[in-house]
Amino acid sequence: MSVKYIPVQWNNNKYYYDAFMLAGVVGFLWFFLHVSPEVLSHERPINPQVHNARAFGACAFLMLSIILAIGPLARLDRRFMALLYNRRHFGVMTACVAMTHAGYILNWYWAFSSSNKYEALLFSNTSFGQFAGFPFEIFGIVALICLLVLAATSHDFWLRFLGAPLWKRVHYLIYIAYISVVAHVSLGILQDQQNHVFTAIFLVSAIVVAGLHVLAVLHERKAGDPAGAVNTEGWVTVCKPDDIVEARARIAVLPNGDRVAVFRLEGKLSAISNACSHQNGPLGEGKVIRCLVTCPWHGYQYRLTDGQSPAPFTEKIPTYRLAIQDGVIMVDPDANPPGTYVEPVEIPS
Repeated sequence: MSVKYIPVQWNNNKYYYDAFMLAGVVGFLWFFLHVSPEVLSHERPINPQVHNARAFGACAFLMLSIILAIGPLARLDRRFMALLYNRRHFGVMTACVAMTHAGYILNWYWAFSSSNKYEALLFSNTSFGQFAGFPFEIFGIVALICLLVLAATSHDFWLRFLGAPLWKRVHYLIYIAYISVVAHVSLGILQDQQNHVFTAIFLVSAIVVAGLHVLAVLHERKAGDPAGAVNTEGWVTVCKPDDIVEARARIAVLPNGDRVAVFRLEGKLSAISNACSHQNGPLGEGKVIRCLVTCPWHGYQYRLTDGQSPAPFTEKIPTYRLAIQDGVIMVDPDANPPGTYVEPVEIPS
């Protein structure tokens, strides 16, 4: 990494993002640690170590819920895009907060065990055959491992080294982490409650995250129009040129499931893959600036004519051939190799 990879380029947006995030974590912990035990539904007085552990655990759950909510919110409303740009910073800090929670638990409950505290964590409760008293710790361990893997591979070096498809699959672990946290909290902390204030907050958070993902899926299906009729050469109908706004695109779903983004710029049409090579961001939702389409997720840019990023960047995406027949845009469903130049199609007067 130190020899071949370019260091992270920090800017004011990242500093503001991290500062605001850190302030939020500190504010949440302060609030949690200073509210009365009755509001937090503690059944009995607890010592400072357990109180601290619960504070960091609740903070990690909230942060993980926000992380999973950012994606669908950005799909539903572009104003949330600003939160998406540096979401990996959010993930790294969440892993740190979760590690602190685990440290408090280990150093309190098993600090004076005759066995190694890590072994005691795994073997102190083996009641897997019952619901009440089920060893919920195992779900916390799974969630923590997932968060650490995501934090360790969050740097763009691993994205380039593993390739976007594999890196994206690895980062689907965020869903396993969230499900594990929900199970960890449900089977653990919620069993030690006198009333249901925290229970309600927990359930509402999980339902909101799941609901936002369902809405985002429905929105995604509407975002791409299915390709229309197929002519004798196998080309498919997209739309009329006037249906595309200047410096914007119309996204169409091809018969093979791929998405193509057809852009209109200065009276000409060009078509590129809708998937950014960085993290498969929706290029068709980006705006064209100086003949370069900018990915709305992380700002990667590509030329419309050949799908290549401007120097010194080397990313490239597939392009598509276009034609206008009877006033309708037609696209060849067979993509060109990434970086292939295609002459833009001029729109008839």
